[in-house]
Order: sequence, then C-alpha cells, then structure tokens
Amino acid sequence: MDKLSQLRKLISQLGLDVAYISDPMTIKYLTGFYSDPVERVLALLVFPDQDPFLFAPALEVEAIKETGWTNPVYGYLDHEHPYEMIAQQVKKRVPNPTKWGAELGFLTVARLRALQDNFPKAKFETDLTPVIEKMRLIKSPDEIAKLNEAGKWADFAFEVGFKAAHPGVKEQAVAAELEYALKQKGIMQMSFDTLVQTGAHAAEPHGATSDRVIQDHDMVLFDLGTVFDGYISDASRTIAIGDISDRQREIFDVCLEAQLTAQAAAKPGITAAELDKIARDIITKAGYGEYFIHRLGHGMGMSEHEFPSIMEGNDLVLEPGMCFSIEPGIYIPGFAGVRIEDCVHITEDGCEPFTHTSKEFMAVK
Repeated sequence: MDKLSQLRKLISQLGLDVAYISDPMTIKYLTGFYSDPVERVLALLVFPDQDPFLFAPALEVEAIKETGWTNPVYGYLDHEHPYEMIAQQVKKRVPNPTKWGAELGFLTVARLRALQDNFPKAKFETDLTPVIEKMRLIKSPDEIAKLNEAGKWADFAFEVGFKAAHPGVKEQAVAAELEYALKQKGIMQMSFDTLVQTGAHAAEPHGATSDRVIQDHDMVLFDLGTVFDGYISDASRTIAIGDISDRQREIFDVCLEAQLTAQAAAKPGITAAELDKIARDIITKAGYGEYFIHRLGHGMGMSEHEFPSIMEGNDLVLEPGMCFSIEPGIYIPGFAGVRIEDCVHITEDGCEPFTHTSKEFMAVK
C-alpha cells in the first residue's frame, strides 16, 4: 500500500470527510513533490473515497506534473483567492464536509480562519500531525538505503573539513571548503547549515559558524549533513588542534563514552527515555550533568528533526526501522564544547549508524 493510500485508510478510520495537508515536507513524503511556497499556498487535499488533489501556485504546476503526480493539480495566480478556489474543488467532491483533519501544529491561525470562512460549519478538531509522524516513524529498506548514501557523503565532508582545520583559519572557511568539495562531487544540498565552532564558541549548541579564527590548543566541533534523493544525514565530531589541556581531553572522553555506550545499547525493546538515561548518567557521574543541556537525540529521515525525541519522559519502545540521532554533548560556557553524534537505524538486534567517521580522539596540527 502506497503512502497516500495508507493516509486515506487512516482518515477513513478517523471518520473524516477531508484532510488538509500543508506542511511542504509532508506533501513531499506523500507525493514526491517538494517546494517551499513561502507566502503562497501549497496544499494537498485527501479524501477517504475520492482521488486527492494538489493545490499550488501556478508557477509550480508543471514541476508537480514532472514528478509523476497523476491526480489533479490546480494552480492559482497571485491576484486570485486560493481558499475560495480550494473550497470550490472540495465541494465538487464532498458537498458538505464538516469533519476535517489538518496538521494543526503547522497551520497558521490566519489560514485556519480562511478555511473556516469557506466552510463555516466545519470542525477542525482532528490533529493529523501525530498520524503523519507515526507513518514516517518506521523507515522502509529503500529509505534506509538513501539514508546510508547521505551518511557516506557526510563522512566525506568530515574528511575534507578535518584537513582544512588549522590554526589561523576561520570557521567559515572550513565550512565553505567542505561544502565546495561536496558540490564538486554533485552533492548540492546540505541538510542544515554546516556548523563549525572552535574553542569556547563550541559551548553554544545552537550557535552558527562564524568568522572566529581557529587557534592552536582549541577543540573544533563539526555538525553537518547532506541530502541524497530527499533523505538527510546528520552527524557531529569534535577534533583537537594540537595539544589540549587535561580538562578539555576529559570532557571529550566523557562525551565519547556516553555516545558509544548509548549507541551500543540502542536496540528493540528499550525505551527512548531509557536510552537517554544511559548517556546522561555517564555524563552526570563524571560531574558534567549540568552541561548536557539537550535531549540525547531526535528522529530523522527526510528532515533533520522528526519524531521521536530520545529524551526523559518518552516511553516509546524502540522498534526496527526507527531512525534517530544519538548525540550527547558537554557545553561549558567560556571554555569549550564537545558533541559526538551518529544517526542510527534500529535493526532486529541492535542498531547500525549511517556515518562511520572515527569518533576516537583526533588531534591535527
């Protein structure tokens, strides 16, 4: 059963008249077409017993057809009223749709009101976000193969980046060099902005690559990923520039132990919360618990952050085909930051990573 057929079956079970899908990544997952419409309207309308249709800016219609989409697609011009046009097409299929489902975490208040203006008796009470999340949770062998290929190119990027990291070189220059090398190989898209952070700058987990200059005795944190055929990689490594202090080496070793131990423990039957605790306990026991300030991991696939979260309080039991990151970190403000990460997929008896660059301590000159 294809993905759209699965969704149609699910919305029928939920008793819905129509599902309004507007997250571009969900649309890509269900149809194969991706575009960020920015301020314009892109939507997929799905019915339990009617063919679905795509509604898009007119300038996207031909691109949608080129993906192999064989169901109806309707375009609109900028001066037209998209929700009135959507309503016309919906009413041709379901004259009086009252039970709607939508990705409520993505749909803005303004757009929800625009739909309600055209369907004043409709109830938008069913949140389809968890339905879509569960559909995307277990990856197929084909999806795993694409994730492995994306991981291969992340490994290549690490190789180039490590060679480029030297005293006197800016973080931005290292990121640019590895991205240029990928483009020369035909890998044109990163899964998120490449992160290269040196010294105390690496203590900002959501910082950005800057013009900070790498210094001797720094540690340099890399967080990067590539896109292959719509699927992403995401991995982190931390290396040393020359000799580093005993404290720097200690936080690296603690973080590495936490990552390796958690990755070895990831298997069917363990819960997300239990896996998080395995890594967190190691860091806490070493005295650095207050500096591990985020969850152990997040789901990944077509997006770098998907369901589920590998964190305290999540009792989801891991199953084969689930894909997520394992990325403990220690971030000491004003001193240094270390993060070590692989994304993995759960197998029948353990897990396999998508990236294979060594995580052992590495010092470059």
